[in-house]
Amino acid sequence: MVDKKIPDIIIGRLPKYLRSLQRMDREGRLVTSSKEMGERLGISAAQIRKDLSQFGEFGKQGKGYSVPFLIKQLSEILHVNHDWEVAVVGAGDIGSAVAHYKGFANRGFKIVLLFDNDPQRIGTRIGELTIQDYSLLIETIQEKGIKIAIVAVPVTSAQEVTDNLVKAGVKAILSYAPVIINHPQDVYVQYIDPSIHLQRMTYYLD
Repeated sequence: MVDKKIPDIIIGRLPKYLRSLQRMDREGRLVTSSKEMGERLGISAAQIRKDLSQFGEFGKQGKGYSVPFLIKQLSEILHVNHDWEVAVVGAGDIGSAVAHYKGFANRGFKIVLLFDNDPQRIGTRIGELTIQDYSLLIETIQEKGIKIAIVAVPVTSAQEVTDNLVKAGVKAILSYAPVIINHPQDVYVQYIDPSIHLQRMTYYLD
C-alpha cells in the first residue's frame, strides 16, 4: 500500500471494481480493459485508469489488465485478502437480515457475534449464530479481537452502542441507525440509511 493520502471517493469505487472483476473471473475471463469495466459499471474508462494509477501500474497499454492479477492487487489494497470477523449489534429485523445474509462470505467478512438486550431474543439462534447478551459485548469483543462491527439498533441506542464498541477496540463501524454518531478520529464509521437514498431518487420523479 502506498503512503500517500488517497481520496475517500476513490477508495469507495475500488470495491465496485473488485466485484466486477470477480464476476469476470467466475465467467472464466483472463483479461479485461478499462473500457469494458467502465461499460459494466457505468464509470468512464478514463476514471478507472486514473483511480487504479493511484496505486501503481497494473496493466499495459493495448493489452489491458490481467483479471486474476488485478483481483489480487485490489484485495490486498482493500485488505480483504483474508477474512475479517464481524460483530453485529441488534437482532431486530435489520440485524437478523444481516446475520442471515450469505453475501459476506466471499467478500472477506464473516459474522461471528450477534448481540441484543431483549431477554426473549438472548440465547435464541439465527442461522449458526446464538444471540448473546448485550451486557457481555465489551469483554466478548475484546477476547476475540474483533475490529469491525455492524450497528442495527434504534436511534436512541446508537451512541451508547458505539461508545461501547470503541471501548471494546472496534475500529470500523457500519451503522444502520439514521443518526450521526460521535466517535474518535481513529474509528471509521460508515452510514446506511435507505430512506435517504429513496428520497434522493424521488427528486427525479414527477
